[in-house]
Amino acid sequence: MTKLYLPPRLSRRGFIQTAAVATGAAGAALLLPGLAHAASMLTPGPFATLDLSGMPGIGPVGVAQPRPLIFGHRGASALRPEHTLASYAKAIADGADYVEPDLVSTKDGVLVARHEAFLSETTDVASHPEFASRKTRKTIDGETHEGWFVDDFTLAELKTLRAVERIPQYRPGSAQYNGMFQVATFEEIIDFVAAESAARGRIVGIVPELKHSTYFASVGLPLEDRFLAIIAAHDYTRRNPIEIQSFEVANLKYLRGKLGRRANLRLMQLVIGENVRPMDVAAAGGTLTFAQMCTPAGLRDIAQYADVVAPPTRSIIPLKKDGSLDAPSSLVEDAHKAGLRVEPWTFRPENHFLAADFRNSAGDAVRNEAGSIAEIKRYIATGIDGFFTDDPALGRAALA
Repeated sequence: MTKLYLPPRLSRRGFIQTAAVATGAAGAALLLPGLAHAASMLTPGPFATLDLSGMPGIGPVGVAQPRPLIFGHRGASALRPEHTLASYAKAIADGADYVEPDLVSTKDGVLVARHEAFLSETTDVASHPEFASRKTRKTIDGETHEGWFVDDFTLAELKTLRAVERIPQYRPGSAQYNGMFQVATFEEIIDFVAAESAARGRIVGIVPELKHSTYFASVGLPLEDRFLAIIAAHDYTRRNPIEIQSFEVANLKYLRGKLGRRANLRLMQLVIGENVRPMDVAAAGGTLTFAQMCTPAGLRDIAQYADVVAPPTRSIIPLKKDGSLDAPSSLVEDAHKAGLRVEPWTFRPENHFLAADFRNSAGDAVRNEAGSIAEIKRYIATGIDGFFTDDPALGRAALA
């Protein structure tokens, strides 16, 4: 039997690429070394201090490795309705190293995968007359929507809905799958990824994002302890790569305190390049802004509790007034000096989302594979350590 050994180090690239050569029958046992049991515990311990930099495929934190990792953004969301098992399956089939479930809470406290609490854009809830009375208006993280929201539904009720394509005007191919797939729970996704990993004989990481933590806590549905209980209960997430994201700060610090530092775990601080505050900072009356977090001093502060900074792509190479790419910023270099990996979001393959340099004349909403690949290559050249893409196959092509 082939054994894929994951060395006790935080570099995800090492998790994915390091393997002992097979000596027997086909198949793969996804196993950590003997210290895996200690790593799986939800309290920091001696294992948290191990640093095995220099093992095969692993370099020091913050140093660019030979191949950036590919994160399937909401799965393969350019091709299938986002956050469905079909989207995750397509991402894995197309070579994603990690798949991303954004996590929100149902009324009865179950973590499910939706990009946000607002259900109206990504499910067929509006076509269900039995839920007409649930339509309401809410402001969450500064954005006001009128429609239906996940925390007003139990899991059983949510399971009667079906997923739809969020931006059908750009992704008609994905919209052909409208109505086919249920909303998936986090536990269902873990089981699905574990099954795909076992079937394909390669490790697939999970990169969950805790969405709207401050909001969910305010309505009595805090996410963090539910999340910790789930990853502790599943063998796959105890052993294999998991990277936890948030646009907030306090929840990542809380998770670091609970989880410590372990072989299969990294924490990712999501940022935007604007002078606005994270929601938890604003709720607490703090003054810290995302723009401050992206300075050299701010990045050093992030490195005290997180392993990765994840900015929007345009914070790494900004756009000129004409929509073409400008010179790269110093963000990648500054983050690496602070000991952080850099894994930006999100590459999308339609002309509408591309920098002007890479668009073709086929129309704003048209899929442009060659342009997307060329754009990703330009960003890879800055030294990024990984990237989120709505189309992992194009991400893989950009690395070829």
